Amino acid sequence: MAAKRKRRAVRSADAPEAIGPYSQALQVGELLFCSGQIPLDPATGELAGGDFRSQARQVLNNLAAVLDAAGMGFADVVRTTVYLTDLADFPVLNELYAEHLSEPYPARVTVGVASLPKGARIEMDLIAIRP
Repeated sequence: MAAKRKRRAVRSADAPEAIGPYSQALQVGELLFCSGQIPLDPATGELAGGDFRSQARQVLNNLAAVLDAAGMGFADVVRTTVYLTDLADFPVLNELYAEHLSEPYPARVTVGVASLPKGARIEMDLIAIRP
């Protein structure tokens, strides 16, 4: 029988608390699976700005905080999934994404959705691997 993999919840006080029965991230071996982050300000629990740029920056900041809590950074990210309520925001997403992630860029899926929790305009999750 295969050995049971150790699973460890990762939590950052600099990212919003989970709003349901899930972890901010789960580390399994060398892999880190970050739950979707919406643009909640961790200090207030409210959406960070109404415009897409402000919300996307907050999502990236939240993910950076979770990565940091796991001893990782954006350079360790291998896969992202982005959910947008308006695909017209795609060019701004690409601009901000390139400010935080670098070549070789992670694999990515971007999906247009009808709505997101709390009226957010963006949600992003990711997978990272410890170098």
